[in-house]
Amino acid sequence: MKDLLIFLTMVFVGFVSKAENYPYRSDCLFLTTPDHADWLYEVGEEPEIEVIFQQYGMPKTIECEYSVADDMMKHTDYKSITLKDGRGIIKIPSRKTPGFRDLQLCTQVGGQNVSHHIKVGFSVDKIEPWTQEPTDFIEFWDGVLAEQAKLPLKYTIESAPEYTTDKFDCKLVKLKMLDGHAMYGYLFIPAETKQGKKCPVVLCPPGAGIKTIKEPLRHRYYADNGMIRFEIEIHGLDPRLPESTFKDISNAFNGRNCGYLENGIENPDRYYMRHVYAGLVRCIDFLCSLPEWDGENCIVQGGSQGGALSIVCAALDPRVTQCVVNHPALADMGAYSEPGRTGGYPHFCNSKVEYTPATLHTMALYDVVNFARHVKCPTFMTWGYNDNTCPPTTSYGVWNILTCPKESLITPINEHWASEQTERNHLSWILNHLH
Repeated sequence: MKDLLIFLTMVFVGFVSKAENYPYRSDCLFLTTPDHADWLYEVGEEPEIEVIFQQYGMPKTIECEYSVADDMMKHTDYKSITLKDGRGIIKIPSRKTPGFRDLQLCTQVGGQNVSHHIKVGFSVDKIEPWTQEPTDFIEFWDGVLAEQAKLPLKYTIESAPEYTTDKFDCKLVKLKMLDGHAMYGYLFIPAETKQGKKCPVVLCPPGAGIKTIKEPLRHRYYADNGMIRFEIEIHGLDPRLPESTFKDISNAFNGRNCGYLENGIENPDRYYMRHVYAGLVRCIDFLCSLPEWDGENCIVQGGSQGGALSIVCAALDPRVTQCVVNHPALADMGAYSEPGRTGGYPHFCNSKVEYTPATLHTMALYDVVNFARHVKCPTFMTWGYNDNTCPPTTSYGVWNILTCPKESLITPINEHWASEQTERNHLSWILNHLH
């Protein structure tokens, strides 16, 4: 048993950011059910989690190791439980402060390592972000946007027949940005605009990484439903480049723990995301210049880094009329500088970035929490609890700080993904809130 405990401890070290609860075609399965249906408790309450283990769909008696820690914190106290006939109850110690606790489970079956985790929340409506708004926040971003406003709107646009259908035209756009940067994007324009119909515009920023715009037709149902959709990348790389080229570029410039998201973080005027945040407003400039736009409805929608950028855009540009977000990244980035605090992606605590006054100031100027304070348009936000990329602690930090009209769809079981139905719910919400 001691050898198994040592082995499983090593498994837990790599578990936090990589494991998935339901691996594809796995013979073994953990099922966990909290005694509160919504997975939420008040500070002081002790959740009881029913644990079921199955192999080939049949209950199996196993010895299971488990550990409980605060959201994204290191797991150190490992215990053992026998799941007789595949069943057992684990009681989770409560928290003294609002936040989440994470129960991690691991066992071995026939040489196969099987792991699982579940997070439950405590007094989540009282979770407050660590990040505070710098006194120069407004001045800084007013200055950046004023600098960009001096640059004329410049872009190239060409047909993308490979993604054009009878219901919409697709075009590839290259937009010029600050400091010589550019962004590419696929623009989908509904066919009915050829008969004079005017349509809402939707800007869709990307998730993190240096990668092509994958599956441009994945969200074709926006254009099918009369929405002009602009799906962008942020690195100035032509999405038609071979995927191998993107991998080479990513390995060269994004191979470090946080890659471009730590590039220039010592100085807010040199930070990589400066042209990205400003570029979102330039994208809105472009979309609002289109003769097919209805002149009123301007929406931003994205998940993870794309969710973060959607909030940023909604805060920076008053033309945005709706903001739709899934598990936003780049939130409460500096929180890890205080021991025991949960921070958000890109988790600088795991990189070579030092928490100095200079880097913390830059983080605060670019932190989604501070942009969320300034969002005024109606906002729809979705997130899950089992997410170890954009943890629920930071999602609630963003949600609780929003003062705009807001609605949420919370899907506790979700890790860092959203179902097809959840994504279609985004469009439904947008269509129901058009002006």
